[in-house]
Amino acid sequence: MMKKNLYLLVLILLSSIGNFSARGHDVSTQPPLLKKKDKIAIVAPASKAGNSKSIIEKATKLFQSWGLEVVLGKYVSLDSRNTFAGSDAQRAEDMQWALDDPTIKAVVSVRGGYGTTRIVDRLDFTRFLRNPKWIIGFSDITTLHIQLHKLGVVSAHGAMPTLFLNPQHKASIDSLRTLLFEGAAHLTAPTNSLNRLGSVTAPVVGGNLTLICNNMETPSALDTKNKILVIEDIGGNLYALDRIMVQLKRAGKLQHLAGLIVGKMVHMQDLLSLPMNKSAEEIIQEHVASYNYPVTFQFPIGHQAPNLAFPHGKVGTLCVRNDKVNLVFEN
Repeated sequence: MMKKNLYLLVLILLSSIGNFSARGHDVSTQPPLLKKKDKIAIVAPASKAGNSKSIIEKATKLFQSWGLEVVLGKYVSLDSRNTFAGSDAQRAEDMQWALDDPTIKAVVSVRGGYGTTRIVDRLDFTRFLRNPKWIIGFSDITTLHIQLHKLGVVSAHGAMPTLFLNPQHKASIDSLRTLLFEGAAHLTAPTNSLNRLGSVTAPVVGGNLTLICNNMETPSALDTKNKILVIEDIGGNLYALDRIMVQLKRAGKLQHLAGLIVGKMVHMQDLLSLPMNKSAEEIIQEHVASYNYPVTFQFPIGHQAPNLAFPHGKVGTLCVRNDKVNLVFEN
C-alpha cells in the first residue's frame, strides 16, 4: 500500500511539473544519451512479429554494430496463438523487467500492431522514473509515448526492428541512431500545397492518430494544448478519418494547438457506400482550416519510408516555409 501511494504521489507531482513545462517551454526529462557498451532490451508489448527469428537477429546485429549490448525479453519471440506476443501478463512482465532494470539504457519494441493499451495500466513506472531510459517505437507504441509524456519523460518515436529488414528504411534507422547517441534531430520535408505557413516552438507530441483517440478519456489521454501535434495512420477508411477528426475537434484537441504535423497517411481508402471524395490530407485540412497555427502535410513520419525519429515530448521548433519545412530539436 505504501509503495502504491508513493507511486501516485510521484504521478501527481510529475503531472504538475508537466503542466508548468508546457506553458513555459521547459524541457521534460530526457534519458541519458547512449554510448558504446550500453545495454538495449528488445521486448514485444503488443503484437507478435512474423518471422520473429530473422527480425530479432537483424536487430541484434544492428544494435551490436552500434556498440550496444543486446538483451531479449523472455517472451519476445513467443509463438503465440493469436495476434499478441504472449498473454497480457507475459507482455507486461517483459515490459516491467525492461523498465525496472537500471542496467538497461534503452528499450525497443519489436513491433506495434495491437496490444499496448491492454497492458499499460499494469505497468509501474516508479523505478523507471529513478533511472529514465529511452523507450523506442511508433504506431501502437504511441500509448507508451503518451504515458511517458504525462510522466515528464522524453521518449523516441522511431523505427522498430520489423522495419530493419527493409533497405528503404536506412534513413529511418540512421535518424534513430543519431537521436539516441547525439540527442539532436533535424527533420526536413518538401513543401505541400495544403501547408499553412508559420514558425512555432513548443513540445512535440502525438503519433498514431487512432491510438491518440483510443486513449482519450483514459489515464493515458494526451493533453494537446500549446503542443505541436504529430499525427499519422495506416489502413483506414476515409469516412472514419473524418469521424476521428470531428471527435478531436469536438473534444477541444485541435483548437489550442501550437502547430500540426501530418505524417504519412498510408492506405487510406474511400468506402463505396460512404464516399468522401477527398484525400486524407484534404479531410484533415478542412477540420483545421479555421485555426491559425502552422500546419504541414506529408511529413516523413509514420508507416511509410522514411519514418524519421524524433524525441517525443521534447521542445522543438517547427518552421513551415514556402520552399521547405523544418522540425528541429537541439541537444
